[in-house]
Amino acid sequence: MPAEIAASDSFRQDLIDQKVAIRTDELTKVYQMGSEQVYALRGVNIEIKRGEYVAIMGPSGSGKSTLMNLIGCLDSPTSGKYWLAGRLVSDLDEDELAYIRNKEIGFVFQMFNLLPRASALHNVELPLVYNGTPVAERTERAKRALEAVDLGARMNHKPSELSGGQRQRVAIARALVNTPAIILADEPTGNLDTHTGEEIMGVFAKLHVEGNTVILVTHEGDIAQHAHRVIRIRDGRVESDERTR
Repeated sequence: MPAEIAASDSFRQDLIDQKVAIRTDELTKVYQMGSEQVYALRGVNIEIKRGEYVAIMGPSGSGKSTLMNLIGCLDSPTSGKYWLAGRLVSDLDEDELAYIRNKEIGFVFQMFNLLPRASALHNVELPLVYNGTPVAERTERAKRALEAVDLGARMNHKPSELSGGQRQRVAIARALVNTPAIILADEPTGNLDTHTGEEIMGVFAKLHVEGNTVILVTHEGDIAQHAHRVIRIRDGRVESDERTR
C-alpha cells in the first residue's frame, strides 16, 4: 500500500476514534463459582459516540450491571477489548484503571454516595482532591459544577440539610467536576419519588444538550425513554439496540 494511502487511512481512523466515547469488541466476563463457570457477558459489541444519550436496560441477571462495571473501569473483562475515549483500557492494571476512573468517568449512583459530614461543595471537590488539583482551582471548579445543576445557593449545606433530589444534584455535580469523557449513571432515580425523578432526568437532558456523553443503567422503561438510544441486554448479550428519537 502506498505510504500516502496508509497515512490517509490512519488519519480517517483517528477522526473516527475522536468521535467515539466507548467501543467494545467481543467483551466477555466469566465468574468462577466453585467448580462452575458463570458467563455474565458473552461477547458484547457496542459503540457509543461522544455526545450520545444512551440507556442500558435489562432484567436482573441480564449482565447489565457487569457491563456497567466494565464500562466504568470498576472491573476487567475475562476476554475481549474495551476502548474508552480512544484508549484501550481492557488490559490496564488496577492503578491505571483508578486513574481512568478519576479522570474520564463521572459516576452517579442510586445511593448518592455523599460524605454525610461534608458540605455539598466539599463532596463535589473530592475527585479533584484525589488527583491533586490545587485548592483554589478545585474550589472554583466545584462551585461551577454546583451552579450547573442549580445548587449554587446550597453549596455550604450538608447532605442531611438537602432533599433527595438535591443530594442527587450534588452527585451529578461531582460527576461533572473533572469534565469526564462519559457520565455513567446507575439507577439515578431509584431512591427518588416520581416527581423528583423527572426533575433529575431534566438535569441529564440539559447535560446532554450541552454536549456531554450520558449513559444510564436502568431497569425502568419510563426512565430509559428519556435517552435517545436504548441498548437492551439479556443473557449476557445485546438483545436489541434502538434509537428512540
